[in-house]
Amino acid sequence: MKPLRLLALLGSICFLLAGLAPPAAAFCGFYVSQADASLYNQASQVVIARDRDRTILTLANDYQGNAQDFALVVPVPVEITEEQVNVGDPKVLTRLDEFSAPRLVEYFDEDPCNPYIYNSAPGRGAADTSAPIPEAAERDREQSLGVTIEASFSVGEYDILILSAKESSGLETWLRENDYNIPRGASRVLQPYIRQEFKFFVAKVNLEEFDRSAFQSLRPLQIAYESPRFMLPIRLGMLNAKGDQDLIVYILTPSGRVEVSNYRTVPIASNVNVPEFVEEEFGAFYKAMFQKSYETEKKEVAFLEYAWDMSWCDPCAANPLTPEELRQAGVFWLGNNNGGDRRLPPTPGPQNVYITRLHVRYARNKFPEDLGFQTTGNRENYQGRYVIQRPYRGEMDCDAATDYREYVRDRQEQELDTVVKLTGWEKSDLRSKVDWLDEPQQKPDPEPWWRDIWNR
Repeated sequence: MKPLRLLALLGSICFLLAGLAPPAAAFCGFYVSQADASLYNQASQVVIARDRDRTILTLANDYQGNAQDFALVVPVPVEITEEQVNVGDPKVLTRLDEFSAPRLVEYFDEDPCNPYIYNSAPGRGAADTSAPIPEAAERDREQSLGVTIEASFSVGEYDILILSAKESSGLETWLRENDYNIPRGASRVLQPYIRQEFKFFVAKVNLEEFDRSAFQSLRPLQIAYESPRFMLPIRLGMLNAKGDQDLIVYILTPSGRVEVSNYRTVPIASNVNVPEFVEEEFGAFYKAMFQKSYETEKKEVAFLEYAWDMSWCDPCAANPLTPEELRQAGVFWLGNNNGGDRRLPPTPGPQNVYITRLHVRYARNKFPEDLGFQTTGNRENYQGRYVIQRPYRGEMDCDAATDYREYVRDRQEQELDTVVKLTGWEKSDLRSKVDWLDEPQQKPDPEPWWRDIWNR
């Protein structure tokens, strides 16, 4: 069997989540393993495309382990059929991350002795045959535990079950008896979903299909459903957590910005000038800034990192997604003049898609509830943006140069103070990293014309 390569951590800032953040478990369900395989996932990414009550949810975890040990359990608000499940393209998550990731921009000071006057101007994989029907004894056992297999099918490299349950203890027992090594305490966390009549989406890898495929890593799973519940279950993912967990949620809507409804949504610090050395340490800088903000907000908020109309960007870290890429991300309302039929080409021109990027770091004692969302209709643009303003370091020989040097030195001091405030780093440790603009060198006084005569 081919080795399972880790799903890549995507984009220019997502290295923040790999190695820099504590290992984490699944975002909306939990990973379960067969036998005693050691499983964990580092970080999670989710795409939610939603219009009215219709949702397409794309689940892409950074799963680490062997394909044969993979299994995922996700509570879903309605029963799911085979036609509602698809295997997505991981490249789409790369594109979403590149478009929306916090960004570092740079500007250059002009020569104060020669200022320039600006003239400004405005696929789904082929399904295998259904899994075998359980034998009579197995059906009797399921009935005694209150567990029902509502559906069983395969999509791409995944074998999928849709379960319902009457009691959480029965569901936990059924999972264990079917060789799922589920986390301790699962029964207690499963019970609220059972009371709300949720179903349970269980996915495992079809090893034969995976070996036949050309893919070196597991592809994202996409689930389409219709429900008034605009939420993402995260409580199950805390069962096998190894510390705080990071979750990036890309939410695509036709109407505007989305916020978390049951926790505060706070914009990440943005549009601040930072020293030039941050260019080489942007990952460490952003990680430290995020952690300090997380602690300042009592570890119980969602951070807004990006909110923008998908048809343009300023500055652009990457080009906006094409209509085809948006459809692969689950956007189902493109080409409404075709009745929203995904089989027909999308309408040419700008697309009515607004992206919200939320970054949630959560722990058991701070996020007792699943994430609820609400669409605000706010189309104001926002991005995590950090500015390097590079001083002019060419030759300067004019009266304005002295004032310019003094101004830049003050600005560099303020930039250093900003980094200290945002990250909690010690200022004394950073001063040597700043490429301070030098004070003008004093030219030596010329020798008097007569001195050579006296020294003869």
